[in-house]
Amino acid sequence: MSVVRTSKAFSSVEKGKSWKVVRETDKNGSGWKDTVQEVFAHLQINVKGEIPVGLSAPGISNKAHDAIAHMPGRLEGLEGFNWTDFLKLKSVKVLNDAHSALLAEGTFGAGKGVSNLVMLTLGTGIGGGIMINGAIYEGFHGLAGHFGHISLNGESNELGITKMPGSLEDAFGEASIVRRSHGRFHSVSELVDAYVKRDHFATYLWLKSVRKLSIGICSICNVLSPEMIVIGGGISNANEALFDPLKSFMDLYEWRPEGIETKIAKAQFSELAGAIGAATFAFQNQ
Repeated sequence: MSVVRTSKAFSSVEKGKSWKVVRETDKNGSGWKDTVQEVFAHLQINVKGEIPVGLSAPGISNKAHDAIAHMPGRLEGLEGFNWTDFLKLKSVKVLNDAHSALLAEGTFGAGKGVSNLVMLTLGTGIGGGIMINGAIYEGFHGLAGHFGHISLNGESNELGITKMPGSLEDAFGEASIVRRSHGRFHSVSELVDAYVKRDHFATYLWLKSVRKLSIGICSICNVLSPEMIVIGGGISNANEALFDPLKSFMDLYEWRPEGIETKIAKAQFSELAGAIGAATFAFQNQ
């Protein structure tokens, strides 16, 4: 059984059978706790006995993977919250949402069979994860894979939530789109729609943003040398409008010894990636 991202989607699997329940929750208040408990009780009706339970959530999980250790400013009460006690279970495994999505894609999705894999989640911010030799790499403090916080411009006066100047997240994430577009666009989907219609300003801004994304990705390739990079998150739904210019820019900037280029693939599981990955992590660590 698993919970994905901001407690929107839940799924349960038992002996080849599966169930899915979707609920909207209060992202800023604490009402999501009751929603999780309600849906968990609903799914338990279809499950005999206790099975591994995984939960995917934004933030950095602690070393024991039984709680989110750090998540300031979102989901009130999430930090340090003990899901095992709350759901009255022996154990609940908690994993960062982007790490969960990577595990799902690497095990069952676009990156299946790839041992050295990177995932980028493009949305309000930019998250991600790293898989080395088939295993999720979280790093010493669980920070690994937060690619949105790498810097593309150390001289910038725009500081991200980690105080990093000129971050990739600021250059491409939806959180900065109003400022970057001088108030013309309020979402990346609006920008992409205008780009597809060949609006001149939208074309300039979108291609400028994708160019910066490509530079960030090529920097990741230089450091980690993955076989494949999977791109997910809401902005990945721009499809050809994203992937075609991204490939053109990577053809320009990627270092390719012996002509070998890094494969770029769109994630397969969309909003269910966190649920699938969290369930997988729970089964692997029961």
